[in-house]
Amino acid sequence: MFARVLESDASCNGRFFTGVMTTGIYCLPSCSARQPKPENVRLFKTEAEALGAGLRACKRCRPDLFYRGEDADIALFEALATRVRAEPERHGDAAVLARNCGVSQTKLGGLLRVHAHMTPAAWLKREHVRAACRLLLDTERRVVDVGHAAGFESESAFHRQFLAIARMTPGAYRGLNGASVFMLQLPAGYRAQEILAYHARDPASPCERVEGTTVFKALATERGAAVLEISLEPQAAWCRVHSDDKLDGRGIEAVHAAALRMLGLNLDVSAFEARAARDPRMAVLLARRRGLRLPLTPTGFDGLCWAIIGQQINIAFASSLRREILAVAGTPVRGMRAHPRAERVAEIAVGDLTKRRFSRSKAEYLIGAAQAVAAGRLPAETLADGSAVSAERELTSIRGIGTWTARYMLMRGAGFADCAPVGDVALAAALQKLTGAEERPEAKEVEELMLPFAPHRSLATIHLWASLRDAA
Repeated sequence: MFARVLESDASCNGRFFTGVMTTGIYCLPSCSARQPKPENVRLFKTEAEALGAGLRACKRCRPDLFYRGEDADIALFEALATRVRAEPERHGDAAVLARNCGVSQTKLGGLLRVHAHMTPAAWLKREHVRAACRLLLDTERRVVDVGHAAGFESESAFHRQFLAIARMTPGAYRGLNGASVFMLQLPAGYRAQEILAYHARDPASPCERVEGTTVFKALATERGAAVLEISLEPQAAWCRVHSDDKLDGRGIEAVHAAALRMLGLNLDVSAFEARAARDPRMAVLLARRRGLRLPLTPTGFDGLCWAIIGQQINIAFASSLRREILAVAGTPVRGMRAHPRAERVAEIAVGDLTKRRFSRSKAEYLIGAAQAVAAGRLPAETLADGSAVSAERELTSIRGIGTWTARYMLMRGAGFADCAPVGDVALAAALQKLTGAEERPEAKEVEELMLPFAPHRSLATIHLWASLRDAA
């Protein structure tokens, strides 16, 4: 057992505990602290035995949290996220955030890369913009005062960073309240063709259609159903909302968020492209598709349904099964059908889906996941606000959701930037082509081959998928 301690063997965590009698602490076998002398060590079968010997938990490996099934880093990330969202004005930059949370900037950077898939600066900018969005719609404060209250150091920084994320000025965003038309400014070099192709992948879908450079998407918001029309121009996307009843501020806010997601504007591609350009193999892929973006589903639950329906079948069959869900539970609106909310799918009987070409297991998985969302056990719409590590654990705890389904959902439904959907046949085929391997890589090898693309594995996945179309 002590030999395993010397090797920091994580597979022994939970099987026994290491007590260092001279320091009065107990640790997990995997603890990275300096190894104690053997004569100072006592091994315990349970945490209760270690506590009974008068020892306290190690602050580095946190065996107390492990014993309770908690993760110290997840708890730290969630605590700092709560703190920033409660008082955004007190956390102006990464240095201040690290100091306020009692961690080093190195620790902060690693924490946010693993759990938010972002740098501290990018994550703080997103949180400040979100705080400003709420204040712009919920208060009548002057725009400049909103910027200061949301944590921006100057009016110019506020306008510049708000535009980069919301794709409109703060004043225009405030004007969303009661609007039926708004414009999103597109970044330079925006590629519309792949976005249009993604939304046109099922020509028979009653939920979305593409006409030229215009996308029509039926949406079911908490404030009512509507059809979102997005007309893509070289430098702007004009968005028009068609609904029987005019949406209020919260409704139009949801539509604005859906438009950003659908157009792939949530992830900044510049950092990935700068890094990929330094990799000779990836540079070849990048040269053909500079500016390629990852379009998301309009809502998290929509992405979750796609992930479950698409398990182990081709896109054409998955699209046909999705049309069955829309027929059974979709919300009619302006001649289209909006994707149902979780509460509606949770009420569907398994037999109603098996009669429509669903396997019994797929029907049970889909309905079970919807019930988890409807009951609040799986927060599909807010997973992106929390830890990616915690989100994957939450997803895979649901019956029928494995690694591929969870990561596809995190990538396409939540918009996390560093997800590799291991188990994806197309991704494995693209990596085989990229590396020139004789055989298609297995899941473990795919995981290893995608590591060099961290922390941008979601965008790397999109580029690799696209490379297969080149070959075709």
